[in-house]
Amino acid sequence: MTSTIKVNNIQNQCGANIINESSNTITIGASGDTVTLGSGASQSGFGRTGTVDWQTDSIKTATFTAVSGEGYFCNTTSSSFTVNLPAGSAGAIVSVQDYNNTFDTNALTVEPNGTEKINGGTAGDPVTLGTEGQGVTFVYIDSTVGWRSVQDNQYATQGEAFISATGGTITTDGNFKIHTFTGPGTFCVSSLATTPANNEVSYIVAAGGGSGGARNPGNANGGGGGGGFRESKSGVDTYTASPLEGATPITVTAAAFPITVGGGGAAVTAQSSPELQGNDGSNSVFSTITSTGGGGGGGGGNNVPLTNGRPGGSGGGSGGGIPSGVTGGSGNTPSVSPSQGSNGGVGGNGSPNGSAGGGGGATEVGQNQQAPVSGRGGAGATTSISGSSVGYSGGGGGSGGQPGTAAPGAASPDGSGAAGSSGPSGNNATDNRGGGGGGGYSGGTPVGTSGAGGSGVVIIRYKFA
Repeated sequence: MTSTIKVNNIQNQCGANIINESSNTITIGASGDTVTLGSGASQSGFGRTGTVDWQTDSIKTATFTAVSGEGYFCNTTSSSFTVNLPAGSAGAIVSVQDYNNTFDTNALTVEPNGTEKINGGTAGDPVTLGTEGQGVTFVYIDSTVGWRSVQDNQYATQGEAFISATGGTITTDGNFKIHTFTGPGTFCVSSLATTPANNEVSYIVAAGGGSGGARNPGNANGGGGGGGFRESKSGVDTYTASPLEGATPITVTAAAFPITVGGGGAAVTAQSSPELQGNDGSNSVFSTITSTGGGGGGGGGNNVPLTNGRPGGSGGGSGGGIPSGVTGGSGNTPSVSPSQGSNGGVGGNGSPNGSAGGGGGATEVGQNQQAPVSGRGGAGATTSISGSSVGYSGGGGGSGGQPGTAAPGAASPDGSGAAGSSGPSGNNATDNRGGGGGGGYSGGTPVGTSGAGGSGVVIIRYKFA
């Protein structure tokens, strides 16, 4: 015997309808209510809304058979495997998603049940998901189309942290951070990027430039050599590097990196005898990278050892006055690859006094004298690592001589090395650009001095956003 209860509405104790029938539409629940099934109960006949219940407590790593209404995170890190779709019925739905961006390495195969189709293809044929980060939702429609992919994403971008560091003067260029050291300091890395490639830093290490040579009165004096210049651009960086880029890459760790910034060679005061070579610049250091100070310029006169330019990152130019045997200082000393600098130029004899050679620059040798004009300094290296195009480590120009003899050489064309002087003193190179100082004027009274070399700089750059 069956019993029947006939009502249009069922209300709660507050008088709100919790079951209501109106014009064949049945509403369950009052405003603000949550309708749930009892533990162990199941639903049927309600259909689905196009979503699945994601099985986050069961990450799949091997072949399995899917259940309609469920979504699965599939981890193919170790190997490829297959998802077998359930027997199709109208409205059945299954989703799969690349768990950790490995479908491009080990693909996931989705296999239909029996002779059912996927996207109207050949009966029984599987599909392969082989794109990093891919996820697909399949809904069964009918026997003509079978399982239809209604959503397909290929999103693999990961959240990531970047290097966090202190030290020097910090600026930014787009999503790159720049630490500029104009004196000694410490580049202190407190945390690393989650993406290993972002832990490689770009850098330049420019040493101090050499000062020009001096002797008074007499022959012209050589220009100082530019400080050694070394540069590496990381694989993720975007700035325009110098032609010397390619030094040893540096991938940092969470540690403190002491920074040494070399000073420029001090000026020398001219004297009548003997010749005075300029002072060398000092080395700059970051991690395993050392750039050598530029060589001092040679003093003009007749003493070959003292008239030669000195060796260094770039060599100093020789003084004038020796008919033969004088040399410019050797650059790239000690030798590294790519080269950190160039040789100094050579001076010559003249009547009554000779003109001098220019100091070597990072990318060009110092120019030999072209009597009666002393040689200009060799070009430095121009890079945009700081966010703008700047030249470093150019050579100093050879000096002028007594009126009617040698004319001064020009500075390096990138502007980081000083010009020679027509009196009374050589020109100093710009600090923190690593250029060589100009040769000291040799024109008599008042007694002049050579130009001082410019101090060096260390710049470190990395992605931070």
